[in-house]
Amino acid sequence: MPRIPVGSWVSDGVDWLRDNLSWLFEFVTHILNGFYSAIHTVLAAPQPLILVGILAVIAWWLRGLPAALFTFLGFALIISIEQWDETVSSLSLVLVACLITIAVALPLGILAARSRAVGGALRPVLDLMQTMPAMVYLIPGILFFGLGVVPGIVSTIVFSMPPAVRMTELGIRQVDEELVEAAEAFGTHPRRTLFRVQLPLALPTIMAGINQVIMLALSMVVIAGMVGGGGLGGSVYNGISSVDVALGSEAGLAVVILAMYLDRMTGALNQRVSPLGRRALAKAQAALGGMKFLQWKPATSLAMCGVIVLALLAGGMSYLGKDGGAAGGTTDGKGRPVSLGYVNWDEGKSTTYLWKEILEQRGYKPRVQALEAGPLFAGQARGDIDVQTNAWLPTTHAAYWKKYQDKLEDLGAWYDKTSLEIAVPSYMKGIKSLDDLKGKGGDFGGKITGIEPGAGEMKILKDKVLKDYGLGGEYKVQESSTSAMLTELDRAIHAKKPIAVTLWSPHWAYNKYKLTKLKDPKGSFGSGDSLHLLGRKGFAKDEPQVAGWMKNFHLDEKQLTSLENDVKTAGVGHEQEGVRTWLKKHPGLVNKLAPSAHASYAKGKDAGKAPNIGYPAWDEGIATTYLWKNVLEKRGYKPNIRNLDVGPMWTGLSTGQIDVETDGWLPVAQKQYWDKYKKDVVDGGAWYDKTSLEIAVPSYVKGVKTLDDLREHKDEFKGKIIGIEPGTGEMKRLHDVVQPAYGLKDFQVTEAGTGAMLTELERAYAKKEPIAVVLWSPHWAYSKYHLTKLEDPKGTWGANNQIKTVGNKSFPKKFPEFAGWLKNWKMTPDQLGSLEQDIQDAGKGHENQGVEKWIDDHPGIVDKMAPVK
Repeated sequence: MPRIPVGSWVSDGVDWLRDNLSWLFEFVTHILNGFYSAIHTVLAAPQPLILVGILAVIAWWLRGLPAALFTFLGFALIISIEQWDETVSSLSLVLVACLITIAVALPLGILAARSRAVGGALRPVLDLMQTMPAMVYLIPGILFFGLGVVPGIVSTIVFSMPPAVRMTELGIRQVDEELVEAAEAFGTHPRRTLFRVQLPLALPTIMAGINQVIMLALSMVVIAGMVGGGGLGGSVYNGISSVDVALGSEAGLAVVILAMYLDRMTGALNQRVSPLGRRALAKAQAALGGMKFLQWKPATSLAMCGVIVLALLAGGMSYLGKDGGAAGGTTDGKGRPVSLGYVNWDEGKSTTYLWKEILEQRGYKPRVQALEAGPLFAGQARGDIDVQTNAWLPTTHAAYWKKYQDKLEDLGAWYDKTSLEIAVPSYMKGIKSLDDLKGKGGDFGGKITGIEPGAGEMKILKDKVLKDYGLGGEYKVQESSTSAMLTELDRAIHAKKPIAVTLWSPHWAYNKYKLTKLKDPKGSFGSGDSLHLLGRKGFAKDEPQVAGWMKNFHLDEKQLTSLENDVKTAGVGHEQEGVRTWLKKHPGLVNKLAPSAHASYAKGKDAGKAPNIGYPAWDEGIATTYLWKNVLEKRGYKPNIRNLDVGPMWTGLSTGQIDVETDGWLPVAQKQYWDKYKKDVVDGGAWYDKTSLEIAVPSYVKGVKTLDDLREHKDEFKGKIIGIEPGTGEMKRLHDVVQPAYGLKDFQVTEAGTGAMLTELERAYAKKEPIAVVLWSPHWAYSKYHLTKLEDPKGTWGANNQIKTVGNKSFPKKFPEFAGWLKNWKMTPDQLGSLEQDIQDAGKGHENQGVEKWIDDHPGIVDKMAPVK
């Protein structure tokens, strides 16, 4: 029988929905995130015991004093086992999902009860929703809504809705038909019959359905922890993946307490709001005799007063408890969030929490999530995760990289080289290579103990290694998790039993146990991977400082294994404490890995002095002047800067009104000024070499490559060359030398300024019109536009210039420290171009912000430009 590709059809449908309805999913994500955040903010704001008190008052109102007491003790226990924040997150998710579910399910149930056609149509849909394995809902949830609480909420709504619809329909259908007929006989409107007769009598059944919704929602919340839903689900998932009995039992106990509270409260709510429920409650209380005080419940008004008092107390404590921000660390991040994802492997967990600690010290707000490899890569591709530290490339994670590489950025390898292998205990004699495993399947129980099914190593093992060594029919790969594999390895070694496990190097297991790495003579596992940092597309642009730190990040094997050991020793839930223990053994490492751009800068010897710095309105002059202004201020100087034309600039330098400028084009472009004022100024040294002066035209203007060609195409350019400021040396040389030499005297040269020239160039370029402009190199225009520098075969522009600092003759004595810094200062074309671009992006009037961004992107540049001993 031919195979029906149902899975492919569903996959294609999901892809189509994702590609064509992304706007809808983004809207739903925004709404649900906002709804969740609002409820979570309300629940997380009070001190934990205050909220526990509010929940206890509600329990007293609904069920009596014993329920209030057990509520307080139960939630206090959750606080004591450090699962309170997770419990609040799960409760918030449950409330959001249940409110939406009930709002949708009740009308559907009513429609199904009133129309058998609707009921018949809904029944198979509800069957599908209720019987589909819950975890399956997470797959399209990730693709449509990304990682986090939203796919958890959506999956929970879908999974928990059927009981509410079914029970609502059942409750209304079970209402005595004679009562309905009596209401109709008296002329009651159908809507009033529904709300006054059917719903009140069906309420116990409907409340039972709502109770089931809450229970199913809570179970689904735990599963949603696998896709970054957080809360108790995240704790349970971490406990399972790390085989941590303590964490698993504590998180499980918190789930039980929360489930019991929600179950008992929703059950008691039925007795409060339903006439039938109140009647049954009165009979139960009458049967208690002398124990009635235990079931006494405060009136609704009294309970409400208690809740309000506690809420006001919580609000006051929250207000008084504000501390105005976190203490310590630096402000590089200014509170910006960075999300870090990791597969629960030791090197991934350790380095992720290392970067979490580093980023917190640098003023960021990092968030970490443990995920399977598939959801992690998919989440990064969607932009839900900013960075992962543990991509094994080019082999282990090759399938994920091939699928998502156009949506990811490789920030570089931080560890090289790793290896993948199968390992056996050293007491297993005669097994040294993968070939030796053949024929010995009986010794190992016919299995190789593996790790997470989504891991690249598992795919290579099943697809290639078993085939290459003929082990496919003899061995079965047992999929589990890294921690489960390590637990099984530990158990087998203690019992001295044979075991073969998937492992990799580096790994702390090789230090703890005596293991044999089985040789791979056929190279089936590949030549070894490097451990890479991967960022989502655009991460380096959004957070250039963090990306710069990560690109320079490296750990050797000794550092990595010791970090893993300290994190493992600290235990699950205390990883960051393990990182801090490790960092204490490596003083200064944080500053080395993430040099702060906002560290406290040492003051210079001449701090407090106020040099006058002049600059022309040229990009390199603006950029370097504002750069030095920023650097000097960090060193305690008080610089003054002035924008001047070139002529007044040199005059000011000669008279001492200007102490120094950074944009002297010598020996050609500004030769006339040097010749005139050289007795009153000093050459402070060249910081850029070499420049050129030229006329440039857009590359779409064909047949114009030299200045001679420009003359021959005069009419095409309307006999006009767009110039810059009239006082510049380049303009003077154009008039005096270049135009006569090439017969361009009949060209009109406009003299409107650099800004006007660039505006005219942009306008003409956009319209694909011919234009000839006066330009120079370096200039950012060559990066922005495709331009042709017209060749100067006669050499009329003269020799190439250097860009120098020029100072008044008294400048070295007045500012010896600053003069020394300028003398040793150099910039590369890439540095200058990126500085000019950052200032352009910041915009006029915001030059300082552009410089700050550039300094942030070049850690250590201040110390390099202006060293202080």
